[in-house]
Amino acid sequence: MQFDDDARLDTSEVQDVRGSRIPGGKATVGGGIAGLIALVLGLLLGVGPDQLGLTDSGGGPVATASGLAQVQQSCRTGQDANTRDDCRTVAVVNSVQDYWDQEFARRGGSYTRSPTVFFSERVGTACGSATSAVGPFYCPGDRKVYLDLGFFDDLRSKFGASGGPFAQAYVVAHEYGHHVQDLMGTLSRSQDGRTGADSNAVKVELQADCYAGVWAHHATTTNDESTGRPLITSLTAADIDEGLDAAAAVGDDRIQARYQGRVTPESWTHGSAAQRRQWFQQGYRAGDMRQCDTFR
Repeated sequence: MQFDDDARLDTSEVQDVRGSRIPGGKATVGGGIAGLIALVLGLLLGVGPDQLGLTDSGGGPVATASGLAQVQQSCRTGQDANTRDDCRTVAVVNSVQDYWDQEFARRGGSYTRSPTVFFSERVGTACGSATSAVGPFYCPGDRKVYLDLGFFDDLRSKFGASGGPFAQAYVVAHEYGHHVQDLMGTLSRSQDGRTGADSNAVKVELQADCYAGVWAHHATTTNDESTGRPLITSLTAADIDEGLDAAAAVGDDRIQARYQGRVTPESWTHGSAAQRRQWFQQGYRAGDMRQCDTFR
């Protein structure tokens, strides 16, 4: 995956609070299998930490700004995105949101842009306070995506993905798939409390995978506002394979087999590795969000 060196990155779409101090009580995540299950529930899930029992037990205030502002200082052009992980993520956020902005307009609608918040260790959100153990998540309460960039290392070391730049892009695009669902009113269907292979929770996750694939289909043809040219200039078959591999690595069956030693479909919240690959690939091949109706 390559970016146009001359493109200007829009860092206003990323809030960098890495290094912020978060006062108040400690966020609670259970240890052992319980902690891993909490991580699995939070991983790429379209709900906030309050619904996972990960809210701040002390009820204290949380920090919302950082003096570091690393991305604003360092991530200015597509060339920066080709050399730095955080700048690459900024560029992916720009590309994903450019696509959905244009797609909503093409369909006669209006897309509301959502910031991604870079944090480290712990963060406060409208959905509660959470630690990095939750993994990336979308909070419908403030319509923001939250991401500790250290998760990309976990994707390889804890979940067995091969990694790579497009594996990271898939994670970001999946979370923005939840934002699209939120804008369209389908995200709430996941919050009926049910789990299992045929639950709405799984269908919502698979649809977000499909939406990530739809963006990937259009990534090299979606024009960047600063140049009038595509921000992403090259996306290869090997890149798509990285995305498919990452999608499979976070399948419920893979994670359960790795950490529980058994697979229990009745507790699934995201879908199997095969399903996640299938729906990402479906979106990528079709390039049409109408082909992402996992509820049908």
